[in-house]
Amino acid sequence: MASSTDSRGLERNAIGLTEVLFQSITHMAPAVATALSIGLATTLAGGITPLAVVFALIACLFSAYSMSELARHMSSAGGMYTYVTRGLGSFVGWLMAWAFTLAEPVVPAALFGAFGFFGASFITELIGFSNEWLWLVLAVLCGLTVWLLTYRGIQISTRTGVVLGLIEIGIFLVVSLLLVVNAPQPINTAVFIPPDGNIQPAFQGMVFCILAFVGFEAAAPLGEETREPRSTIPRAIILSCLLIGLFYIFCYYAATVYFGPDKMKSDFLGFNEGNPWAGMANNILPTIGSLLVTFAIVNSCLANSNAGAIASTRSIFSLGRAGLLPRALGAVHPTYQTPSLATHVQGVIGIVLAVGLGLLFNGYSSGGPITTYGFIGVMLGLLFAAMYIAVNAAAIGYFLGPARSDFNVVKHLVVPIFGILAMIVGFLSALGGISIPILGVDIPALPEPYNYAPLVVGIWMLIGLVAFFVLRSRSPEAIGQLGAAVAEG
Repeated sequence: MASSTDSRGLERNAIGLTEVLFQSITHMAPAVATALSIGLATTLAGGITPLAVVFALIACLFSAYSMSELARHMSSAGGMYTYVTRGLGSFVGWLMAWAFTLAEPVVPAALFGAFGFFGASFITELIGFSNEWLWLVLAVLCGLTVWLLTYRGIQISTRTGVVLGLIEIGIFLVVSLLLVVNAPQPINTAVFIPPDGNIQPAFQGMVFCILAFVGFEAAAPLGEETREPRSTIPRAIILSCLLIGLFYIFCYYAATVYFGPDKMKSDFLGFNEGNPWAGMANNILPTIGSLLVTFAIVNSCLANSNAGAIASTRSIFSLGRAGLLPRALGAVHPTYQTPSLATHVQGVIGIVLAVGLGLLFNGYSSGGPITTYGFIGVMLGLLFAAMYIAVNAAAIGYFLGPARSDFNVVKHLVVPIFGILAMIVGFLSALGGISIPILGVDIPALPEPYNYAPLVVGIWMLIGLVAFFVLRSRSPEAIGQLGAAVAEG
């Protein structure tokens, strides 16, 4: 089908399942999550980390399924906040939109900094050149590239995401396959079924693995630009979660059988100066292995920041169009059919935060860019876990209310309840300093500066709470637009 345009809105029918699917996939940053996020789970799950990833996949599929059910009934650039407004009302919907307005715009900033850090490492490893401020130049370059891609059109930005996603996934699959081939015991079911029957470490590790799945929802804000959104968006949400979950499982199966299940808990995360995947890759592919893994991580940073910018600009645009943010943010470029001013705002926010926080955190042992990545990561863990809880609750509310005729007790009650319970675990893990008796997990308090991230989130949500009542008194019609699923017609 040829793309059609509407001068009053975003470009309709511009993209299909492949682009939408990779919007979610690249938002999860498979290479970065494999190299960094799930690595933390090994300190708890050890030799059964693959089982921890299985548990996390199952937990996240509950939320993905609830979201897909809502997406079958409505499509909007507002994405999740449209779903929540329809299911739980305008107050919770506004809080959802406010949380999303903090969460998505900071995603690119975290990845710009990480791109700078790993990009500088790649250049140093490749040609020997190093400079303490090289990361800053590369971070700004990444930000400008994403800014241009997002501005020029949904097709070029999402199709770039497809290419980048295939590259990072391809490299890690090849490395993982070679790890299995070179493993002392290539077939080892004990990483899924421990001989002593103790699976509690896998539940403990699941706490960290859940964070690696954040991003499967990124397809939702593309509802107005997607062909057949009510079927395409739900399929992309479910498939991205499932396929990347299987990818994570295979990668960590490979890492575990190669590195040795008995050494995963104590030695894996610190191996090769904290970059175990590059170290393992160099063992099986001397000279080029480490370069390949580092390149895949750099590629993943670019892909993830691109996906985050796409989702963020659509959300900002939707709130501007409704009058909940300055209406100028609802402007659409007459040629590219992209949210032009929202794209510029996102570009400035991303680059300023990446550079500003990177310089602010420069004195910490992990360095400015990586500390920035971790700080924003804690914020995102809290925000997205809370938003997934709201989406699951909205599925119950929507199918017991406006869509009562389609209510199914398993799909719209049992599944969302399990999704809520799983994401409560994810929220507590990001909060830190919490005990989860059922799982036998004591989550340590967050060290400085990460302990300030929950405070930032709390202050932001408090401001949003006040803003709701101000907006309701001054512009009640704008609040009423929160649930507008404008692409339904």
